[in-house]
Amino acid sequence: MRTTKTLSITLPPEMLARAAEIARREHRTMSELVREALRDYERKNWWSEMNAFGQAKAAELGLTEADVEQAVHDVRRERAGRGPETKA
Repeated sequence: MRTTKTLSITLPPEMLARAAEIARREHRTMSELVREALRDYERKNWWSEMNAFGQAKAAELGLTEADVEQAVHDVRRERAGRGPETKA
């Protein structure tokens, strides 16, 4: 049984030519190029959604961007075994 499905798409001639050139230059198939583009698109949208969620949550908690950056910095220091920085 096949583990893939066939998809037919339409592209403007210029876009198809650019895609074919990229595939040729990188020694890849058009299918590989489209799969990578879809993965990149999904990854970009996931990060955008996480960013929007984080901004909404920070606003809900009354945190500023500086507060969030400091919290991230502190957690990274703790994970590195250095402990949080203290302000004088």
